[in-house]
This record gives sequence, C-alpha cells and structure tokens, in this order.
Amino acid sequence: MSDLIFYTNPMSRGRIARWMLEEVGAPYETVVLGYADTMKGADYLAVNPMGKVPAIVHKGRVVTEGGAIIAYLAEAFPDAGLAPTAEERADYYRWMFFAAGPVEAATTNKALGVVPTADQQRMVGYGSLDHVVDALERAVTAHPYIAGDRFTAADVYVGSHIGWGVQFGTLPKRDAFDAYLARIMGREAAVRAREIDDALMPPQPQPAS
Repeated sequence: MSDLIFYTNPMSRGRIARWMLEEVGAPYETVVLGYADTMKGADYLAVNPMGKVPAIVHKGRVVTEGGAIIAYLAEAFPDAGLAPTAEERADYYRWMFFAAGPVEAATTNKALGVVPTADQQRMVGYGSLDHVVDALERAVTAHPYIAGDRFTAADVYVGSHIGWGVQFGTLPKRDAFDAYLARIMGREAAVRAREIDDALMPPQPQPAS
C-alpha cells in the first residue's frame, strides 16, 4: 500500500487536492469514490465520518478538508517549495482561510439562491457576496500571486475557488480574476491534474441529433 492515499471523485473539490498532489510530485494512490455508494460506505466513513471528499491518508494519518490538505502537503513535502516563507506567511494563511470561510460560504449561498438580508449580514461571517468579491479582487491585485511574488500552495486553493466561481457563475467575471487565473492555471501540474480527473469523469450523455 502507498504511503500516500488520495480519496476523491472527479466531480468534486477533490480536483483541488489533485492539483496540489501533482504540484508536490510525490507518488500517490488514488481511490475514486461514488457519491451514492462507496463515499457513504463503512470503509470510507472510517476514514472520514462526514462521508465527503477529498481526504488523504499519509503514513497512516488522515487529513480531510480541502484547505487543510493543501497546507499539510506543502509542509509534508518541503522540497516542492510551496510552503510560505516568513514574509509570505501572513497573506498565505489569511487568504487560504478567507477562501475556506467567506468565499466558500458566500458562493455556496449564491448557488442555493440564499441572499442574507441587511440584518442577517451582521450574523453571517462573510457579510455579503459583494464584500467578498471586492476583498478577493484586492487580494489578487496586491501581488502577482496570493502571498507575494511567487506561486505557493495558497494559489492552488484560492485559485481553484476563483476558477470555479467564475466558471459556474457564483463569482462575477472581473479582469483581475482573469489575469490571476491566467498566471496559475497553465502550470504543468495544473494541466496534468485536470487531464487526470477529466479522464475519470463518467461519460456524458450526448444531445439528441
């Protein structure tokens, strides 16, 4: 059995972890799970009681939650050079957690058609989607990359959220987002990860002629 096992589904947030695994370059075993069966089966629930992907098991230790997996892999494989330097650490953690918290919550609510009222905005951690988008735009224009002048693991996580948001309409299209995505999405590891997951996708029904 591999020292590093990756549990995923190609139509999930596991695509983020796949990208990071390809950036790290360490050998890993992939276990593809189905939403309606193996993801809720006893074997996988012993790994992640939430029955959600992604998850990794590295040398017998379980890590779940996308942001945690990204940060863990950056530290577990330091030779990849994706963990932050002392100067990058503040922005690195700030925007990683911003993506995991406000961005995730705001875009999920947008997809569900949930719009907090003015009173409710004081209760929800992100306030409003407009506030989140404006803050995110400032983050990607402050430096070439999210934590500074070079690519780090935080770009994998934040960039994936921006890419999905723009693609599926939960984030608006903005020139700053397009410019940032152009800097990161063409990386060899990013392209390779997409190709691997796309090849695992179930066949899509063809439109009637």
